[in-house]
Amino acid sequence: MSHYNVNYSAVAPTLTANWQDPLWQAAAVIPINHFREESSDHRPITQAKLLYSDEGIHGIFQVQDRYVRCVQQQFQSLVCKDSCVEIYFQPKSDRGYMNFEISGNTTLLSYYITDAERAPGGFKEFVEITPQQGQQVKIVSSLPQVVEPELTEATEWTLQFFVPFSLLAHYVGDLGSIKGQQWRCNLFKCGDETSQPHWASWQPVPELNFHVPATFGHIVFA
Repeated sequence: MSHYNVNYSAVAPTLTANWQDPLWQAAAVIPINHFREESSDHRPITQAKLLYSDEGIHGIFQVQDRYVRCVQQQFQSLVCKDSCVEIYFQPKSDRGYMNFEISGNTTLLSYYITDAERAPGGFKEFVEITPQQGQQVKIVSSLPQVVEPELTEATEWTLQFFVPFSLLAHYVGDLGSIKGQQWRCNLFKCGDETSQPHWASWQPVPELNFHVPATFGHIVFA
């Protein structure tokens, strides 16, 4: 089980989706390179970085991709069908986790999940975050709002996000002092309805299902 140290930044990174921003040099790279065997031969090189400030968690993905397609437009639509990146946080071992699934065009799907067993409509026990809460998650991308037809040529894209601690605390309870805390976490890249579907993760998953909290790695707030 891997650990990743999330470094503190007194200054919040500007939301520019710029992988080369000097602030991101203080963050180590998270490789998202465990591909499920169900994937096509397309293996996009996907990396992420995380930082935290007093307000919340900042992250950026960089994807060296092909066969890029982004058509999901509605909040809480099934963005995993698009060229998509995802991050799941479980701040407390005795509480549920939150998934943040983001199309390359910035469309967000996010739930608070307390029982990830599959069931009609999604999971056995979960709630969708509200549109107002969704607006608290700030997202910018280098891709346009619609990528259709699919971009078949080599395409590098970046996506940056911010999740406020207050949103996580709304579901899991007061977080207290963040420094030194250890959370469960996993990160993913997928593209279910691209011409070359693929499913990759930071920590390997034993089946084609990202919602297995027992497989999450650890992030430590340095």
